[in-house]
Amino acid sequence: MEKDFRYYFQHPWFRIFVAYFVTFCNFLIYAEDPVAHSIKECTIPVIGNDFAFVCTRYPPDAWSLLKVVLWLVGIIIGMLIGKMVFHSLLFNRVFRIKMFQQDQGSWMVMFLCVVLCVFILSFLYNAFLLIGGDYTIPFRISDLMGVSNSFFMKAAACGTWCGDFFTAWMVTDMMLQEKLYPNWAVGFRKWWKTGYRRVIAFWIIVLLMSFIVIFVITTDYIEWDKLNRGFLPTNELSRAFLASFILVFDIIIVMQDWDFPHFMSVLDIKLPGLNTPHIKFQIPIPEFLRKEIVLVHITGKWFNYGILFIVILLDLNMWKNQIFYEPYAYGQYVGPDDNIYTVLDQYSLDIYNESQITYDFRNTTINPNTNLTFIMGDSFMFSNFKNFPLAAKGTAFIPGLAAFVTLGVLIMIYGREKPTKEDPYAGRLKKRKKGWRRFSASKTWTRFRNRIRAAPPILTYFKRTPANESITKPSENNELSPPQEQTSANTEIQP
Repeated sequence: MEKDFRYYFQHPWFRIFVAYFVTFCNFLIYAEDPVAHSIKECTIPVIGNDFAFVCTRYPPDAWSLLKVVLWLVGIIIGMLIGKMVFHSLLFNRVFRIKMFQQDQGSWMVMFLCVVLCVFILSFLYNAFLLIGGDYTIPFRISDLMGVSNSFFMKAAACGTWCGDFFTAWMVTDMMLQEKLYPNWAVGFRKWWKTGYRRVIAFWIIVLLMSFIVIFVITTDYIEWDKLNRGFLPTNELSRAFLASFILVFDIIIVMQDWDFPHFMSVLDIKLPGLNTPHIKFQIPIPEFLRKEIVLVHITGKWFNYGILFIVILLDLNMWKNQIFYEPYAYGQYVGPDDNIYTVLDQYSLDIYNESQITYDFRNTTINPNTNLTFIMGDSFMFSNFKNFPLAAKGTAFIPGLAAFVTLGVLIMIYGREKPTKEDPYAGRLKKRKKGWRRFSASKTWTRFRNRIRAAPPILTYFKRTPANESITKPSENNELSPPQEQTSANTEIQP
């Protein structure tokens, strides 16, 4: 390989650094994020509606059956639209993107379409609930998920860590299997590919690290503020930039793939923890309902990048939290040193009076249940809130937006199919046949008029001869034949 920019950009050492640095940044922003400590009910646009529609707020009567039917219909419609419209028609035939040719990437596209379709049908369900009046108001769907912010953020942190770890592990495993950089870690690569060592090492590390991380996150056994002790505290602007740069590194992980942007490698990358490059299984559908065998095929790369896609959605939600963060909306307030306090007593959150969620009130008012000031029962964080304007925080998304635009431009320029001898159409819709014409009123009238003019006359012309008054018939060439003069019997008729 030539040692150009791409050589160093996709070098194994740099790919390892990016993959594991993203994992560290996700831990850092979770530890510094004040939303992760809030016990107010979690609100997430779109995903919150889907979660509440499918998992929570079920009425105790027949409304539940309507709810189940509607979100099942949303899943089916979303899968059909994602596969037929977006994947097959838009990405395959119109844009001709290689990474989506045939059936590649269809599950990721269908997943996104299912999320949107279930979100739309949740509003239809709310329209039906209007019939029930006041009785059905508590069961209407909104972006309130029915769980606290701290619970959701813990679950998201565990899921994000698993996604980032799978991504980093897949990147490491792929580099140790490929041969594009033959002089890199020669001895360790030889050991790694021998027998089932990579499979055994994967499961040992995954189980051990997953247990440690999930235990620390869910139990709060290790508190970040006690370890950090106020060293370089973050504010909402720096956290917004951190979330944006996490998105940038997620996109860089995709662009660093050696098969980017078409992902058309001859050999599939083996799945993490398995000795096979793909997963195949047949959907058991009766023969009279299908014309051919329905197979589900998930390759190693799409398995990993599908997980990374979900991680990007969670990182986008993290970025949204930092951009639009207001302490009062999350049951929090700011102290004199700009540090953030979290209200933990349910009584104050039930009343939720803005005048009571302040530092002055909670530092001077006695809680009758504990005979201590309210602030003594609140949680303290070294993270700061400087009340930056929204325009300043909005600039934090410029790096992430630039990364998404760069990804799209590279895919459209270098990731599209090109015509070949085997596939001259390159996935495009075939052109019309030459004999097929578009309808044109003027051309149609011109053709009709020419046909009328060229048609044989309807009336025939008659000529009478002076001898026998015989009728002269027109010749076959649609012209009147000249009259023949009467001759004697011995005279031959000239043609």
